[in-house]
Amino acid sequence: MERDELSKVREEKLNRLEEKGMSPFSNKFFVSQSLSQISQHFEKFEGKSVKIAGRIMSVREHGKSTFLDIQDKDCKVQVYFKLDTVGKQTYETLQLLDIGDHIGVSGDVFKTKTGEVTIVAKELVPLAKCLKSLPQKWYGLQDVETRYRQRYLDLVMNPDVKNIFLTRSKLITGMRNFLNKHDFIEVETPMMQPIPGGALAKPFITHHNALDIDLYLRIAPELYLKKLIVGGYEKIYEINRNFRNEGISTKHNPEFTMMELYWAYADYEDLMTFTEQMFYELVKEVKGSEKIVYQSQEITFPKKWERITYAQAFKKYCGIDLNTDSEEKIRQEAKKKGVDTDDSFWHVLDSLFKKFAIPNFIQPVFVMDFPIELSPLAKEKKAGLVERFQPFAGGLELGNAYSELSDPREQEKRFTKQTQMRDKGDEEAHYLDKDFITALEYGMPPTAGLGIGIDRLTMLLTDSKSIRDVILFPLLRPEVK
Repeated sequence: MERDELSKVREEKLNRLEEKGMSPFSNKFFVSQSLSQISQHFEKFEGKSVKIAGRIMSVREHGKSTFLDIQDKDCKVQVYFKLDTVGKQTYETLQLLDIGDHIGVSGDVFKTKTGEVTIVAKELVPLAKCLKSLPQKWYGLQDVETRYRQRYLDLVMNPDVKNIFLTRSKLITGMRNFLNKHDFIEVETPMMQPIPGGALAKPFITHHNALDIDLYLRIAPELYLKKLIVGGYEKIYEINRNFRNEGISTKHNPEFTMMELYWAYADYEDLMTFTEQMFYELVKEVKGSEKIVYQSQEITFPKKWERITYAQAFKKYCGIDLNTDSEEKIRQEAKKKGVDTDDSFWHVLDSLFKKFAIPNFIQPVFVMDFPIELSPLAKEKKAGLVERFQPFAGGLELGNAYSELSDPREQEKRFTKQTQMRDKGDEEAHYLDKDFITALEYGMPPTAGLGIGIDRLTMLLTDSKSIRDVILFPLLRPEVK
């Protein structure tokens, strides 16, 4: 039968259930144990009565007996219905159920001759009718985007996908616990901002009708968090959603999640040590070992990471010496390497670095001491360079960190330069934020800041090739119908 015809059959069964006074959308059912508890601790429940609930995933009929596999949030268990045990009325109700329906069952726990944990049903309660047939062969779908558009089906049919998001949740919980353990406090800052700041990115614009003003979805929480450091907090963090109006790729989604922290009286050297410790503990907690496999490559998270400067990485992987090669020579070399050279010089450098250097950072490494033009909010280390580092692993950029610029005079100069870049067409340049300058004028202590991309770190720890695989509902083009 066609899918529409199958849906009609399911609707007819629903009508018959309602005629019997058993509407499956209004029943309440008390669950005494989860299926995983029963499966993992069979000896504790053997011969005892339990109340369980879940979704029917398969049906096998044998004369006057029926076997169902039902699935809850993390386990699947067999349920055995026998006409002599449940009675004619309940067995007739069973015939009105389909794969995908949610049911509640009361029964006794035992094991079959083949050793399968099974519940002998005594009571059956329909809980939700599935009016559309579940995919019969989900793994064989050609259109990957269908999985993202109908993530609810992806989760039902593919346990591996559900495990990805359980890992993501465990990662965020572990990160939060680690920071709390080290006396950081969690705060919240605005997602709608009058001036976008804290990163080099193009913002989304919205409008507030009552105030009749344009607002921007935040590209980063950085400036607000640093205002809190001015206000007297010394260790703060936020696990936040950011929005950047940029392209979509396997590593970029316009809406993404970051953990961002600020630590007063610390610098980027302190943060490198702290980041090493955090990653070491997180990976061991989430994966059970400091070793993982990402895209067929084994990666070890040591207690001490390799460190390389931005200039050293450029020379090693891009074949360009930033200390001696002229801008003209670098642009010529970039053009030979297939990089767009019509952009600003610093965007050309950034494109070269992303294309030729980052894919080589498989084992955990800190790239440090970036050019000041790429880091307008970071403290200067020496002429032309700032105290900044980025953590990489698996060929993925996992975050950004630096000693914060706290001199309001220098910050205003850099904002002014960024404004000039915007005037020349650079849509990712910083806006001049006078309120932030005012905050710095009240005195911000020496501070270090770190941002970690939750989505990319989840990719790494779940061996996911695309960022869409670790975001429950990634942004997609409108579906053409």
